[in-house]
Amino acid sequence: MAQLSKRGFEMPASPIRRLAPLANDAVRRGIKVYRLNIGQPDLPTPPQAFEALRNIDRDVLEYSPSDGLPSLRAKLKEYYHRFNIDVDVDDIIVTSGGSEAVLFAFMACLDPGDEIIVPEPAYANYMAFAISSGAKIVSIPSSIDKGFALPPIEEFEKLITPRTKGILICNPNNPTGYLYTIKEMMQIRDLVKKYDLFLFSDEVYREFCYTGAPYVSAFHLPGIEENVVLIDSVSKRYNECGIRIGALITKNKELRANVMKFCQARLSPPLIGQIIAEASVDADREYMLEVYNEYVARRNFLVDGINKIPGCYSPIPMGAFYTVASLPVEDADEFCEWCLKEFSYDGATVFMAPASGFYTTPGKGKNEVRLAYVLNREELGKALVVLSKALETYNAKRSLEIDRNKA
Repeated sequence: MAQLSKRGFEMPASPIRRLAPLANDAVRRGIKVYRLNIGQPDLPTPPQAFEALRNIDRDVLEYSPSDGLPSLRAKLKEYYHRFNIDVDVDDIIVTSGGSEAVLFAFMACLDPGDEIIVPEPAYANYMAFAISSGAKIVSIPSSIDKGFALPPIEEFEKLITPRTKGILICNPNNPTGYLYTIKEMMQIRDLVKKYDLFLFSDEVYREFCYTGAPYVSAFHLPGIEENVVLIDSVSKRYNECGIRIGALITKNKELRANVMKFCQARLSPPLIGQIIAEASVDADREYMLEVYNEYVARRNFLVDGINKIPGCYSPIPMGAFYTVASLPVEDADEFCEWCLKEFSYDGATVFMAPASGFYTTPGKGKNEVRLAYVLNREELGKALVVLSKALETYNAKRSLEIDRNKA
């Protein structure tokens, strides 16, 4: 048999989707599965999106330009200006989701063996994109005990080598919900400027910041404009993950030219998705505010409920719609699998993402899970009951097994 690629074997399985077959098996057995594993919002997509979809009036569904429809890029420019992000239409490249934007940024900026420093836990697909481009993720762990705040900047500097080409942040953060402060962002800026690094800034959750402090984009940081590569997506802010429209934004002309070669090789981003995304930018303030307020209420409900379960702890996330929680178990991977394979309470179980998959440091996150508060509060309440009962049953079972082994 022909030998498969080493890259393929090194590619990590998604901690978000890896257990999906077990969840599907549970559903086939008649069990209700509360899916807290994935950032798939249940809130409605803006009506403008469906109006645009219903009223497509074209004779041909043609290729779009490789960098995206000019009309969509113009709309995105208007959108970014609302956040004081000063970019031109030519700075914006439309991609097939934020994922493609990260991949193309890595492919355009990094050579095999180059290193990127990433605070962890981090979005698991960053590792997959780094492997695809031949680059290496160098992780710097943050701690649940400190609310996943940025590690001391001195720890970042210790990791910089001649192979270091960039720093990658996600702000607000997936999976932790942490929101970087202006002080932290300025410290990152100083390192980027001192060592002339790229700053890859994933800002797809900017609409969901739950503090009174102003939102800080990487494009707000003075003196590194040519170093910033901003990653964006319409998936989460307009609840339209399935249209696969994202963006890569940079003022670095040489970098844009490099990215465009990859864009041309994949021809064009999805035409229908771009039409929908362009209309969605006009979603009214009431729609955005309603979505925002719902996530705040869900966050408060979920975190309060988690912290009432004996042995569980979640810091209060200040952005996005995720939290990482520690559970009173030794192995959250095993526990999450057990919940789907062997456990149900009142005909239901819970699907969570083991947090170990969001770390590259061995042994980190073993008793942690990522939870997405993308269910309504009634379902979140039921999911919390199921989780509490699952922990009781699982730990009682483990204690019994330990006693038997001792005997």
